[in-house]
Amino acid sequence: MNRRNARVSLIGVPTDVGAGARGALLGPDALRIAGLPEALAARGVEVIDRGNLAGPGNPWQPPVEGYRHLQEVVAWNQLVFDAIGAELSAGRIPIMLGGDHCLGIGSIAAVAAHCRANGKQLRVLWLDAHADFNTSQVTPSGNIHGMPVACLCGLGPKELIGIGGHMPAITADQIRQIGIRSVDEGEKRLVKDHGLDVYDMRYIDEVGMKRAMEAALDGVDADTHLHVSFDVDFLDPGIAPGVGTTVPGGPNYREAQLVMEMIADSGRMGSLDIVELNPLLDSRNETAILAVDLVESLFGKSTLMRD
Repeated sequence: MNRRNARVSLIGVPTDVGAGARGALLGPDALRIAGLPEALAARGVEVIDRGNLAGPGNPWQPPVEGYRHLQEVVAWNQLVFDAIGAELSAGRIPIMLGGDHCLGIGSIAAVAAHCRANGKQLRVLWLDAHADFNTSQVTPSGNIHGMPVACLCGLGPKELIGIGGHMPAITADQIRQIGIRSVDEGEKRLVKDHGLDVYDMRYIDEVGMKRAMEAALDGVDADTHLHVSFDVDFLDPGIAPGVGTTVPGGPNYREAQLVMEMIADSGRMGSLDIVELNPLLDSRNETAILAVDLVESLFGKSTLMRD
């Protein structure tokens, strides 16, 4: 990715059907209000804002057979799959503005399909406090935003794992999870059984963020499409309160900047999700403003004096 000539498309996906708290549907516009389009344009990026996708509302119903709002989640993810695929086919970098993290199913399935069609290797960096590897059998809530990685790896309802027509959409060895610090008991067994590569906060505390990111990016080369799925609850809630599922002990500002700068240095990011921003739980849009700051770093803004 030549950052200064990057061609980016913003795609708003205003829904919280997969979440346990209302409000993530306001995330896309909060990111716009925080200045995301202007910040990217100032870095020499060509930005087209495609506006917001339109899908079903949130019925706010209890789970049915272990899944809340399954049909609505399927509908939104199909919309996302089509929208992301269209931008990739046009040679653009799609940035999905969520919305809750259930939308990662459609987004990453579209990127995986693009990689298969173009002979590219896919590497997914999942920046999150949660592993999101629940299934209907182990979920404590039925909220599908806790299941997207499992669904992408082929564990889930056929309506979700079949989005894009290739099952599974990805394999566990294509994903690296960074910043994890909240995993349900049954979910832990699934993560271990499927060999997910997890750089949790204990590991990051022990070796430092630089070594963790070096390991997560190991093997990324000119044939790699790097997809970044950035759940804002990846960040410590002390600096990013505007999320529905805060977990203490996350990366601080400098660690988060280092993550983004190292991804930018790789030059391989071809698509991005920004999810789980909940302005109703924020303070003066500060979490959205921080998210924009970090996304600028993905496109080459450095806090260092090396350039």
